[in-house]
Amino acid sequence: MLARGTLLRGGDRLRAADGTVIEVVAAIETVSTAYAHDPALLTRAAYHLGNRHIPVQIGDTWVRYLHDHVLDHMLEQLGLEGVGEQAPFEPEAGAYEGHGHSHAEHASHTHTPIYRAHAHPGHTHD
Repeated sequence: MLARGTLLRGGDRLRAADGTVIEVVAAIETVSTAYAHDPALLTRAAYHLGNRHIPVQIGDTWVRYLHDHVLDHMLEQLGLEGVGEQAPFEPEAGAYEGHGHSHAEHASHTHTPIYRAHAHPGHTHD
């Protein structure tokens, strides 16, 4: 049993009482990814998306959100281009979410077959 509110990410592994290991795999979703090699421009994009309470995933040179043509247009106005694609989407946990997530419970990579499951942001499966 996982504590209520436990945040699982792609690559996390869980070990069942019988020793079975399940690896979490993020679901592929329709997203927009906006690329910027200028940190200030990327920061502006993340600010404007966050100001609209849009869940975002942030990389070194990109910000990703669930595809929305209105948001794509907003970022174009800022000087970025949102590229529509099919990709895993693992948004940032809120500032008050995800604390206490520990990798100590995760399984090692040896001696046990791994079964894959997928995660959907916003809900869980029993």
